[in-house]
Amino acid sequence: MSAQLLLVDDEPGIREAVKDYLQESGFSVQVASNALEGWEWMQMNTPDLVISDVMMPQVDGYQFLKQVREDPRFQALPVVFLTAKGMTGDRIQGYHAGVDAYLPKPFDPDELVAIVENLLARRAAKAATTGDDGETPDLAELANQIAQIKALLTQRNAISQSPAPFKIDLTPREQSVLNLVAEGLMNKEIARRLETSVRNVEKYVSRLFSKTGTNSRTELVRFALEHGLAK
Repeated sequence: MSAQLLLVDDEPGIREAVKDYLQESGFSVQVASNALEGWEWMQMNTPDLVISDVMMPQVDGYQFLKQVREDPRFQALPVVFLTAKGMTGDRIQGYHAGVDAYLPKPFDPDELVAIVENLLARRAAKAATTGDDGETPDLAELANQIAQIKALLTQRNAISQSPAPFKIDLTPREQSVLNLVAEGLMNKEIARRLETSVRNVEKYVSRLFSKTGTNSRTELVRFALEHGLAK
């Protein structure tokens, strides 16, 4: 399925020319003659990327971008500005407003296609590392915690030979989640193993933190091993 682009430009000639070139490059393109029309279309549809002119009547590109970025649905939506305004100050204003790329007119349509493909590829790569709840995990921190958990597991026999007496009430599902955390699995993997959602796994992990008085997965695993809770 081709990416859905929204092209907003008040100049009919440029709008149609850019639309045709993008469609020939394999994209689906919805056009709008002004920002109000584009915003109205976005209330019913979510594009994969927006291409907008800056100098438009009523609502200019900067105002349109501000409106887009203030909507939680579109905060991560890639936006490209097409404009005759090519001064450095104008580009800086665009980047401060949250634009992802700034292409002054006249431009090479192949460059526009390259920018669009690059932004869509980056968005797809980011989505691949984003949890089901929409939040991107800190990969460095996750890697660090996994390494620490694995280190603890290598010491498991020494730790669990004489666990300190401890009584804690865990539900069967909390116990299952704890066991999988102790195996070094992250939330997505646990959700897959237990056939539930990542959101539910996060709730169980939070309960485990609360019940054990720990604040991280590493602390939780250490606590579980020291007290013979992980099976």
